[in-house]
Amino acid sequence: MSRSLWKGSYISKSIIQTILKKKSSKKIWSRSSVIPASLVNSKVFVYNGKTFHLIRITPENVGYKFGEFCFTRNKGLKKKKIKKK
Repeated sequence: MSRSLWKGSYISKSIIQTILKKKSSKKIWSRSSVIPASLVNSKVFVYNGKTFHLIRITPENVGYKFGEFCFTRNKGLKKKKIKKK
């Protein structure tokens, strides 16, 4: 279920504070927040639960969530089955 239109998009208070303070290193823990237009052409570090990943914000990213560009799981390796002769 999506968020109600009258509420607007969700942006964490910590993200708003980092935008207003204009810090050089912007670290974001809230992956569910929507990327605002004020962060276009900037670099942001997004936490995936273990490490921070660098993301460059482009105009195409605005409106999406931070978590969509920072994966939390690694791709699994498939084991090859050896056929017995």
